[in-house]
Amino acid sequence: MEESQLRSTLKGEVIVSSDRGYDEARKVWNGMIDRHPSAVLRCTNTNDIITALRFARERGVSVAVRGGGHNVAGFGTCDDGIVIDLSRMKRIEVDPKAKLVRAQPGLTWGDFDRATQEHGLATTGGLVSTTGIAGFTLGGGIGWLVRQHGLTIDNLVSVEMVTADGSVVRASDTENPELLWGVKGGGGNFGIITSFEYRLHAVGPLVYGGAFFFPVDRAEEVLRTYSSIAHGFPDELTTLVAFLTAPPAPFIPQPIQGTKMIAIALCYNGPAETGAEVVSPLRMLKPSVDLVGPIPYLELQKMFDAGSPFGIRAYWKTSYLKELSDGAIRTLVSHASKMVSPLSQLHIHHLGGAVSRTSGGGCFAHRDTPFVLNFVGEWVSPAEDASNITWVRDAWEGMKPYSTGTPYVNFLGSEGGDQVRAAYGENYARLAELKRKYDPENFFKINQNIKPS
Repeated sequence: MEESQLRSTLKGEVIVSSDRGYDEARKVWNGMIDRHPSAVLRCTNTNDIITALRFARERGVSVAVRGGGHNVAGFGTCDDGIVIDLSRMKRIEVDPKAKLVRAQPGLTWGDFDRATQEHGLATTGGLVSTTGIAGFTLGGGIGWLVRQHGLTIDNLVSVEMVTADGSVVRASDTENPELLWGVKGGGGNFGIITSFEYRLHAVGPLVYGGAFFFPVDRAEEVLRTYSSIAHGFPDELTTLVAFLTAPPAPFIPQPIQGTKMIAIALCYNGPAETGAEVVSPLRMLKPSVDLVGPIPYLELQKMFDAGSPFGIRAYWKTSYLKELSDGAIRTLVSHASKMVSPLSQLHIHHLGGAVSRTSGGGCFAHRDTPFVLNFVGEWVSPAEDASNITWVRDAWEGMKPYSTGTPYVNFLGSEGGDQVRAAYGENYARLAELKRKYDPENFFKINQNIKPS
């Protein structure tokens, strides 16, 4: 199939290097990623995807699959190969009676939440509304509802997928259940998802949430208190501790703008009166800024958007944390105080709850570990690459004695096969068998790659 034939066959858009929109089309969220594919194919339906796959296979070139393009490792693009861009596939169908939704892979969490919140429903979704639903789901999915309703994959009912040979398959509990198991955490290793079906829950439109801000010199005190009470939080309460620089925003008092802070961001999905009572031990710490109260779920989902703009330079590392011991707290505070960029952050995600009670629903490992650390290096100028990357690596190394040594796949950069194996633990061998069945040639390899057994 020649390029001219491809343009006439594909219902979507074909963009090559000589086209006016090529430079924009090849970009992904992480500004450090600067790759030049031979073509970007903006597919609009399943037939387009099959055509794109056939075009790439006939030429023996690599394929990168892009949903939202938000992956920190930049797997949504490639050099010389074909980018299958799904961003035009945005259909969503909500069944409020059954509390189910079918969603295409080009949707962002902002798109998804707007549609489901029309019915007072939601499922665990991304903490940045511009994140695509596809990659986020396939890696696990940690969001504001995670302790009450589990990971995003715990709410994934079925998928439709195009495999490497161009076949269309469906995976559910009754049809290809082993494939559904692998999809629930196994990333894009087995094919291109054309439709996700999720279970929905009653959420909002108002939840009790926001963030408490404290000066960083109180971080040890705040974390010790947090550590002593977090195990008793009800499932309806999900929290995220973030070391960050106070932004120049109107809700931040001018004297502390630009200073290093520790924040406890949270979401309580229930009555505001109960939420206020549940978080009262945190409020008793007397935060410098108290932004916690009734808030639309849609607004809470956008709370971190401004800190993660498209094109920012990003380098992340990740690990699971066994506990917030005194040594772990001191080490965290020491490294957080050395953050180079005012855009960088260090996150502690609290899991447990429904995450730890779910088993057998997918290949996601490490459900019993209570915390996930994400070392979020983000900055603007290429001249600052080395100093920011060094900070992330040093912080990650410093926390090794307190971590499990295993990463969460959605926060993982291009770290190589050993880290991918560690992310899946004892599930890796089973995933490799599944990869051999559905993609024996490892055609889908631009991802956190699981090699066929």
